[in-house]
Amino acid sequence: MVNKDFFAALADLEREKGISEEVFFDALRGALSSAYKKQYEDETGAVRIDFDAEKGTIRFFLEHVVVDSDEALDGEILLKDAVQIKKNVQVGDILSEEFVPKDFSRIAAQTAKQVILQKIHETERDNTLSEFSDKEGELMNGLVRKVDMKNVYIELGKGQIEGLMLPQDQVPGERYETGDRLKVFVKRVKSGGKNAQVLVSRAAPGFVKRLFEEEVPEIKQGTVVIKSVAREAGHRTKMAIYASDPRVDPVGACVGNKGARVNAVVSELGGEKVDIILWSENPLEFIAKALSPATVISVTQMSEKSAVAVVPDDKLSLAIGRDGQNARLAARLTGWKIDVKSESAAAKLALAEEQAASEEAPEEAPEEAPEEAPAATDGETNE
Repeated sequence: MVNKDFFAALADLEREKGISEEVFFDALRGALSSAYKKQYEDETGAVRIDFDAEKGTIRFFLEHVVVDSDEALDGEILLKDAVQIKKNVQVGDILSEEFVPKDFSRIAAQTAKQVILQKIHETERDNTLSEFSDKEGELMNGLVRKVDMKNVYIELGKGQIEGLMLPQDQVPGERYETGDRLKVFVKRVKSGGKNAQVLVSRAAPGFVKRLFEEEVPEIKQGTVVIKSVAREAGHRTKMAIYASDPRVDPVGACVGNKGARVNAVVSELGGEKVDIILWSENPLEFIAKALSPATVISVTQMSEKSAVAVVPDDKLSLAIGRDGQNARLAARLTGWKIDVKSESAAAKLALAEEQAASEEAPEEAPEEAPEEAPAATDGETNE
């Protein structure tokens, strides 16, 4: 079968869709094989299709394995029947018969078309996902396509692919409506089969990090480094920063002139509180700063990655935060277990430990007087 127009159309398809000839040939082989099987249900052979782009030809073959038995199974042909077609054929050979599929029915042709279109769709999706794998961890603009009871489906980029925002990646209190335009964080790209998808988030700590990168040139340039982020979406975020250049004020860079930069981030977060904390190499000093906005009197290391922070009595509730949120975020930010105590409670504990230590100390025994020799009595002499 000669069809140069077919190969010309294939070249156009490769240019427009980015699908290689070999991928399309594989799809076409599967499609025509399915169509042939549908047209000739009693036929047991395997269909082989050879393409020659240079000559512009397509050749179709029906293949059977030659067997010497009483009955041929699916894909087999008996030796006695095979020698009628090819005299020198032997058992175990694959007998190929060329055919021209002129009489494919409309149903068979439609089957072929569906298989080809499905393959093209899968290939386009895989190509798009492959491109999106580079977007993992990035910020993207999206359009809300659909909102069901739990999930939000978001059109990303130029509508090439759909992102899924699961309940745990949504911010408590935020409302999502069809047609809304949102910024989202590309959390993960899952590729493979029909379950391929792009998971996006507005609740991830990385979302806040990327927002600051957009607003603060010093972060994008690497002069200011975000060391860690701890977040409870919709309520509070703590972000530790550090300046590689001692001449740069990292906190001032993130806050911006009259708070313009941090306010832009807070606005995107719907009013979520953001604590910007100066990172320190000294972990105890870092813990004290992480408990901001509370004032910390002292931090003492108790064991590996465990410390006690002492705060003024009137700052205890501020240091702990509502439902323990401030202390919890400080622990996540620093990677340490933090026990927060008021100054009076710490003093009582120290006094109790001193008393316990003194009670356990052994008492010193009084010194015994040395024994004296007995005095001599009347009638005793010393010779």
